[in-house]
Amino acid sequence: MIFRNTNIERALQRVSNSHDSDVVLKEVHSILKQDDMKEELIAKRLGSPSKVTSNPFEFDLLETDKIYHINDIKKICVDYRLRFLDSKYFKGEIPQEGIQKVKQLERAHNIELKGFKIMAPSKLFKLEDKDDPLLFAPIGNGYYYLIHKWGNDLHPLRRIMVWPFKNVVNLALVTLVISYFATLLVPSGLFSKTASAAEFWIIFFFMFKSIAAVVIFYGFALGKNFNPIIWDSKYFNA
Repeated sequence: MIFRNTNIERALQRVSNSHDSDVVLKEVHSILKQDDMKEELIAKRLGSPSKVTSNPFEFDLLETDKIYHINDIKKICVDYRLRFLDSKYFKGEIPQEGIQKVKQLERAHNIELKGFKIMAPSKLFKLEDKDDPLLFAPIGNGYYYLIHKWGNDLHPLRRIMVWPFKNVVNLALVTLVISYFATLLVPSGLFSKTASAAEFWIIFFFMFKSIAAVVIFYGFALGKNFNPIIWDSKYFNA
């Protein structure tokens, strides 16, 4: 007796055809509709205010390398001039992948996540951009769980570029250095027949006052402030 090979696809079709196709379609439609409603509710919570400071996670299911304390988050925000604010202030678009990860967490932990936070550059809380926001949910006691990161990485020199804005001492040092190099660009003996150290330092002092005035005017005019002040502030001119 000769046996034929079994075609798995045909076997699957025979089993599938034994069910009422209308019933199957209705069940699939119902499942997809519930899934869409779940995602809509998550998106609504992401854009709504919340005073929740903790979520009842199952700690055994959490990835420890995604748990961060508020002090670590603050340090990164200060070093790279970022903000850590409620997700309702975020004006960019949270990708579908991020919503999917929230849904997976909620299903795994059997909870409804609230109190979402986002770490991102200040401009992303006003305009859409392509830098790298990070979505967090509070665990409690100052700890946050990283749910999703999207977009591009920050510029490799961003930490250096925003270093002057960490505090007034850094800003003064940068102003002094810029003033010094600007003074070196002034031709020797421009204001007198013979170059002297006194002339150099007078020009340096003039340069420093001029550049400092520009920096102060820029800061006040645009409502800028130092990194430790703005990292968790929801105000533009904090």
